[in-house]
Amino acid sequence: MIETPRLIIRPWQESDRVPFAAMGADPEVMAHFPALLSRAESDAMVDRIGLMLADQGFGFWAVERRDSGDFIGFCGLNRVNFLCPVAGEVEIGWRLVRAAWGQGFAREAAQVCLDWGFAHGLTRIVSFTVPANMRSWGLMERLGMQRRADLDFDHPRVAEGSPLKRHSVYEALA
Repeated sequence: MIETPRLIIRPWQESDRVPFAAMGADPEVMAHFPALLSRAESDAMVDRIGLMLADQGFGFWAVERRDSGDFIGFCGLNRVNFLCPVAGEVEIGWRLVRAAWGQGFAREAAQVCLDWGFAHGLTRIVSFTVPANMRSWGLMERLGMQRRADLDFDHPRVAEGSPLKRHSVYEALA
């Protein structure tokens, strides 16, 4: 679907389910999410992503290394479908296996996904994460996204009192 010198960003395959489930069960990968994912929850997420891709024409695509063919995570675009200041907007999101961290893969994938979104008519793309997730908001800044503190919110799907409740918002404009 989208190729970079090191990555293939593509629709999901059945073979992605096992490594995706392992990623969702990794406490370091999931440190800024409310819970680890069981295999059933992981498979359900892959199914939802497949429906999202079919319905919207975009979504969270699988990310594969060109040199090895290994699935290393996902990156892509999705409409924010819960009540918050950016509801209905298109967000960019990513999640990679720990072995792929620190090698520029997330930035490479995110940049081409932003470019794809703007080339396909989007004029604004947002992203959000918890303030403690320095890797993610650092990437947002490296991508040239601007901090929008006026849009920060308490995530309605995160329990009251959780340190993961508050989310910081960034935006990129075409």
